[in-house]
Amino acid sequence: MNTHPTAAPAGTAAARHHVRVLGRPDGPVLLLVHGFGTDQQAWDRVLPAFLDGCRVVLLDQAGAGGFDAAAYDRARYSSLDGYAADLVAVCEELDLHDVVVVGHSVSSMIAARAALRAPERFAQLVMIAPSACYTDDAAAGYEGGFSAEDVEELLDSLDHNYLSWTATVAPMIMGNAERPELGEEFAGAMRQLHPGTARDFARATFSTDSRELLARVSTPTLVLQCRDDALATDTAVREVVARLPHATLVELDASGHCPHVSAPAATAAAVLAHLPGRP
Repeated sequence: MNTHPTAAPAGTAAARHHVRVLGRPDGPVLLLVHGFGTDQQAWDRVLPAFLDGCRVVLLDQAGAGGFDAAAYDRARYSSLDGYAADLVAVCEELDLHDVVVVGHSVSSMIAARAALRAPERFAQLVMIAPSACYTDDAAAGYEGGFSAEDVEELLDSLDHNYLSWTATVAPMIMGNAERPELGEEFAGAMRQLHPGTARDFARATFSTDSRELLARVSTPTLVLQCRDDALATDTAVREVVARLPHATLVELDASGHCPHVSAPAATAAAVLAHLPGRP
């Protein structure tokens, strides 16, 4: 089992995204893609469950963690398509096939876009707490959790006082009020981001409606849902499942929006139990 990856050559996609490849070299490939406000360290609690049997690929998305700040392009990352192109670039550069992409939150929709770009690379998508649209659509009877005014207020408050914004938003997203240390940990991760890149990712996250594209995703998809999720409402998660042609829904024994942090054993067990080819 490899727990000491070799540094990627300068100028490569792997270097830009601080890619690490761990675990069993001949195991099924898990590409773990963190959501907004965190970096690849968000997977630390579930990682041990994967290393013995899987080849695990971790990366930092644009603006997060060890991402090369010199490679940041605001125009590219004004859309979720830019982030999806990054996933495909990493898979192509590492020559990865039959990849299981595990995406948290908005990275579920980034993974869907990557699968549409290069379906031959991906065996399965795992969407943890996904929402295809965070904004309510009254005409369609859809409850995304936020009105259009709510979204603008959220983004405006991020612009005006980022540190205060993280202190308010992080505990709400994390949930699990009886474990305040988790919300504080999430707020700390958010504060490691540059406010400018965080703003770009937040706007792309909360302003994008991915509902229509899901019908074109042919890759089998495992959807993991939590209780009391302030971001991925029950309506939103069920909409994702309904629109995907090949979706399996698993309701985790977990609450909040970040089960890989708050309930890592249950999250890892669900992923492993549904790996392609598993009897």
